[in-house]
Amino acid sequence: MIKRIWHGYTTPERADEYEALLRADILKGIEGKNIPGFWGIDVLRRPLGDEVEFITIMDFESLDNVKAFVGEDYEQAYVPDEAKAILSRFDERSQHYEVREQRSYGAATH
Repeated sequence: MIKRIWHGYTTPERADEYEALLRADILKGIEGKNIPGFWGIDVLRRPLGDEVEFITIMDFESLDNVKAFVGEDYEQAYVPDEAKAILSRFDERSQHYEVREQRSYGAATH
């Protein structure tokens, strides 16, 4: 499995707006692509004083599946224009990690 990790930052005043855009448009758009080998996405958020950080962690079966999502330059970040208008800064390149081991202890609750 491949974990694709990306960071974006916005102001505290625009953080809820960005999160709403993520939920309503961006995540649904990614899901609508029906990418083979795309297993899911986690969205993390934390305040950092004068900005709010968002991290997305996407799970893919392989790098070939990541390429099916963004193309041969698979490290290129996927940031739609409407997101760029809200974010103050963001990673231009996503990081990719091969999962070497994964363990779970008990049921996850949300």
